[in-house]
Amino acid sequence: MTATDPALTALSQGWCALSLLHGKIEAHIERALQSRHGLSVREYSLLDVLSRQHDGEGGHLQMKQVADAVVLSQSATTRLVTRLEERGLLARYLCPTDRRGIYTNVSEEGFKLLEEARPTNTEALREALDAAAENPELAPLVKAVEGLHAAA
Repeated sequence: MTATDPALTALSQGWCALSLLHGKIEAHIERALQSRHGLSVREYSLLDVLSRQHDGEGGHLQMKQVADAVVLSQSATTRLVTRLEERGLLARYLCPTDRRGIYTNVSEEGFKLLEEARPTNTEALREALDAAAENPELAPLVKAVEGLHAAA
């Protein structure tokens, strides 16, 4: 395959379109969450991931699992957890079976804020997808994302 190979060019253009769609969606959601709830997209994502933990086997996530889920490095995730903990939205505690482990839970205040922010996130996502669907380059990707939602 050469740099001028049509398959490589199409692949590269597809990746650029996907990156553009992601950027547009994330920026739109970021503005909505910040203006209405004082949350960034990353903060919302972290609260959402941690809110899905449970007390059963494998129910609490290790920091690496949380980092992977919110697509951040472990150090960036730790800093984000610290910021949200300082705001009273999260609480850390020692793992009852392994004193070296530290768990992070969403606080009552964090759950309240998350529940208030969920409709905003959904609305902003829908608005961003609708706007992107007007762009012929992004429309097939929007259709694919919507197809994933319909299949679930």
